[in-house]
Amino acid sequence: MRHVEQVMGFPVSVNVPDGGGHGAAIADVFEWLHEVDARFSPFKPDSEVSRLGRGEDVEPSPDLAHVLAVSEWYRQATGGAFAVRRAGALDPCAVVKGWAVQRAADLLRAAGVPRFVLNAGGDVATEGGPWRVGVRHPDRPDRFCAVLEVDGLAVATSARYERGDHIVDARTGEPVTALLSLTVVARSLEVADATATAAFALGREGVAWAAARPGCEVHAVDAERGVHRTPGLPLAP
Repeated sequence: MRHVEQVMGFPVSVNVPDGGGHGAAIADVFEWLHEVDARFSPFKPDSEVSRLGRGEDVEPSPDLAHVLAVSEWYRQATGGAFAVRRAGALDPCAVVKGWAVQRAADLLRAAGVPRFVLNAGGDVATEGGPWRVGVRHPDRPDRFCAVLEVDGLAVATSARYERGDHIVDARTGEPVTALLSLTVVARSLEVADATATAAFALGREGVAWAAARPGCEVHAVDAERGVHRTPGLPLAP
């Protein structure tokens, strides 16, 4: 059973191989993700994030307080390279996506779905397995530069190949160009996604920084096409 919807500006798919009896759980996943989009999108003027960003007297919900606390942790951990507030604007999407999709994966697990892949714009959360996850080649969209084999793990990639030089080092305000892509494998997609983006914002030094995070494995391609991998990266045989 496979279901796909456009949410938060990218396609989200749920693949459940055995299919049977999980329709309600999958519906709950997309209801949650659409709720997150309505509440946390900086592109929707009436969202909680937009109202807080404009300086309105808004008491952050527990969910938003969590997102902001995680964002602040990564800001401090990167010495300010990663930031969700820049030039007066609030955009916590780099944390919201992984957090929200991880919560969606947790909904599937709580509903007793034994094996699934939840793919959100190329970032994935898995259960059961083994599953094979390709890491896209930064120069060749029809090829992989690595194939990972994961079971109950999450994989997230920050890269320049889809949206150009959109990741900025907040310390300088300049786009990061020292890396082409950086992939993180972790137990949680919240950790994998935020770590990948924060590490990319650090530039070349972000590869070692991400590799030092507990429970994180890293695959990165720098601007000179050099490949960097941590020893524990779960490469497919």
